[in-house]
Amino acid sequence: MKDKIVIATGNAKKLIEIQSILEDINVEVLPQSYFNIAPTDEPFHTFIENALIKARHASRLSKLPAIADDSGISVDALGGQPGVLSARFAGEPSSDQKNNEKLLKILENEVNRKAHYTCVIVFVRNEMDPEPIIAEGIWHGEILKVPRGIGGFGYDSLFLDHMTEKTVAELPSEIKNRISHRGQALHKLKLKLNQIYG
Repeated sequence: MKDKIVIATGNAKKLIEIQSILEDINVEVLPQSYFNIAPTDEPFHTFIENALIKARHASRLSKLPAIADDSGISVDALGGQPGVLSARFAGEPSSDQKNNEKLLKILENEVNRKAHYTCVIVFVRNEMDPEPIIAEGIWHGEILKVPRGIGGFGYDSLFLDHMTEKTVAELPSEIKNRISHRGQALHKLKLKLNQIYG
């Protein structure tokens, strides 16, 4: 019988990404919604602190090991913003379209369009785990002036990957899962989870 791990996310597309990368580990990956766990607040200013609070929250309520990530886009010209506020950049209720429109408006006359995605993923064995496993991925690119592509979510149609010269929204999922910030972090985490569950 496979060990169970809870994923602390309510984002269906993010859940699919995580499940597909971890599918060959000997674990059953379940969303926190399976346990009727509501999302917790993310009050911190860093990705790592927000990821940790989400993982500990899901582990406490499910009584299972938990994985949580916090990720976002940081724009050089904005001093790293929106950062941890990426999903709520244009306010609540959050909307990808509103967030994208706000970012484009702010950058309207900006020459420096460099940006990067950051993802921090944590794994806790239990709520009080003093040694969480932490993995990070960073994906460099730039913000386009007009959206391109129909896939992905968040800022994916605006973020141009330098290696492929495609936006994230134009990339097939197998390539995105290999080179993205979340893909990088998950593959690092997967190596460590294989030592536990292999």
